[in-house]
Amino acid sequence: MAQTTLSIRMDGTLKKQLERLCNDFGMNVSTAVTVFAKAVVRQRRIPFEIEAENALAYDPTTSWTPERWTKVREMLAESEADVTASRESDAFEDLKNLRAHYGI
Repeated sequence: MAQTTLSIRMDGTLKKQLERLCNDFGMNVSTAVTVFAKAVVRQRRIPFEIEAENALAYDPTTSWTPERWTKVREMLAESEADVTASRESDAFEDLKNLRAHYGI
C-alpha cells in the first residue's frame, strides 16, 4: 500500500510530551497516529469519549424558544394537578418524559 504524508499542527510542548510517551511505548508519533487512525476506521468511531471541558456547565435550555418553555410549564402543571387531585402520577416518570421529549 502506498504511503502518504499527513501534517498536524499542535503545541510544541504537547508534541514533545507525545514524542516522549510514544518512545516509552516503543514507537514514534507517526506509528501512534497510524494506530489511532486504524482504530477509528475499524470501530467507525473515535475510540475514546470526547466531552466538553466544562460539560456540567452546559445548559441546552439556553437556546429554547418561548413556545418550548410554555410546553414544559404546561406539562409540569399537568403533573402537579395530578398530584394535587390525588390522581396516579409519577413525577420521576414525568421528568423522564420531559427530558426525552426535549433532549435534556
